[in-house]
Amino acid sequence: MNALVLAILTYAGFILAYNTYGKFVSRKLFELTGSNVTPAHYMKDGVDYVPTKRKILFGHHFTSISGTGPIVGPAIGVIWGWVPAVIWVVVGSIFIGAVHDFGALIISSRNKGKSLGDITSDIVSPTSRNLFLAIIFFLLLIVIAIFAMIIGKLFIMYPASVFPVWMEIPIALILGHLVYKKNKNVTILSIIAVAIMYLTIWIGAKYINDFQMMSIFGMEPIIVWVVILMIYAYIASALPVQKLLQPRDYINSHELLIAMGLLILGLVVVQPSIVAPAIRTSVKGAPSMMPFLFITIACGAISGFHSLVSSGTSSKQLDNEQDAMQIGYGGMLLEGALAILVILACTAGLGDTTAWTARYIDWSNASSLGAKLGAFIDGGASFMEGIGISVAFAKTILAVFVVSFAATTLDTATRIQRYVVAEIAETMKIKPLTTKHGATLFAVITAVLLAIAKPGGAGAMILWPLFGATNQLLAGLALMIITVYLAKRGKSIVFTIIPMIFMMAMTGWGMLYNIKNFYNKSDWLLFIIGIIIVVLEIWMLVESINVIRKSKSERAAKA
Repeated sequence: MNALVLAILTYAGFILAYNTYGKFVSRKLFELTGSNVTPAHYMKDGVDYVPTKRKILFGHHFTSISGTGPIVGPAIGVIWGWVPAVIWVVVGSIFIGAVHDFGALIISSRNKGKSLGDITSDIVSPTSRNLFLAIIFFLLLIVIAIFAMIIGKLFIMYPASVFPVWMEIPIALILGHLVYKKNKNVTILSIIAVAIMYLTIWIGAKYINDFQMMSIFGMEPIIVWVVILMIYAYIASALPVQKLLQPRDYINSHELLIAMGLLILGLVVVQPSIVAPAIRTSVKGAPSMMPFLFITIACGAISGFHSLVSSGTSSKQLDNEQDAMQIGYGGMLLEGALAILVILACTAGLGDTTAWTARYIDWSNASSLGAKLGAFIDGGASFMEGIGISVAFAKTILAVFVVSFAATTLDTATRIQRYVVAEIAETMKIKPLTTKHGATLFAVITAVLLAIAKPGGAGAMILWPLFGATNQLLAGLALMIITVYLAKRGKSIVFTIIPMIFMMAMTGWGMLYNIKNFYNKSDWLLFIIGIIIVVLEIWMLVESINVIRKSKSERAAKA
């Protein structure tokens, strides 16, 4: 099939969905209104609660939820064929992921910008709150440690990306200062900032393309990068959000749009055919497509991490409640559009069927970090080459794009973990950890300890086998909270409970499959943690069902 035709069809579907289903969810389920004062105004503190223009917040939200998720997941998910991957991205993002992100954003905004875990106390029960926060802490611990390691590895794999990625920081700081302190025109400044950003990419590709981090104090280069990145994450998550996170993410959002534009233009010119098989049910060493397609392709369709961003940082910056549809629902659809581009790059940009098969010959070959990111970067570079961009420069553009998004996820996850640690510490009455710096320090130190638990920063890989299923179980739990919220307000729950049941069924199935493997391999640490997570999920599910039944009985009695 022609890749350009597939892109046109899927993008038309996203646009149609935004203007139909998105508006229905906005008006009928959540009843958005501009008269509701958001926490960014009545809790404004200039650090976390900051009223933010819609287009700036959209940039922050989108880059935070994306990271490498919509790249890594689809890049490996196509191993089962391009048809199931495309269907899941389109259907999942429209009817499940976008509703999930949007719902979490609205519920948090209407509850003082609290995290979804903290809100669970009021919506379900205090016990469920503590269980939810425990799962969130565990998930974010893995995210922070893994992303620090991934960025370090990417710096080693693509040294030309080091200079432009770190130059984003001073560019963002200057942009934030001029916009918020000097009240300068954000549109003009953002154009200038992005132009400078691409100049640094050119410099990195041409003159600083062989940089390698040295060993320091006996630490191997990857560990040095992890430590440097965690120091950065500490500073970025403790700074007022408008100083660094907002302007940098705003620049990154423009960088994304330009990169996507170049890829799409390349598609139009080259018009490659998809060389990957439509469906591939038997892959050496790979788990079954059902349910692991829905776990592997996470951020491109739905991801539990998104609910943490929506309720962790974005809800605290929402200027007007009516902005939530574009930010929450629209942001997820744009991520789905990015995932489609990744699928096309990995299935139509790698040459012929023989070249594709060589990369995806078995699970172990396709699932490594280098293979996943390399397939997207090489495939995407072939599209850009069709419009006259050199392969080396194109690869640097895409590598900087990937690293920039990963860095955004790293510091956003650290900031959210700070909120979670403070919320848990408040319940346990551990006063030092309720402060901004105390909670941030705890979040960073625990992630560093996990990352360095094994050589090469691979300590996070100890828990990585649990990440995919746990992340998607969190998405199911978030949909459950949204369902209870709607039920207590007498709204139809069919639009959230069906996605909730589907996600819990698929990811619960995957978790049980993993637990069986851990048992067979005598991996008792992962086996015990996996059992605990399943028990916590069932516990929360039972409590939520009881709340829904109770609310229905109360409404019936009143009627």
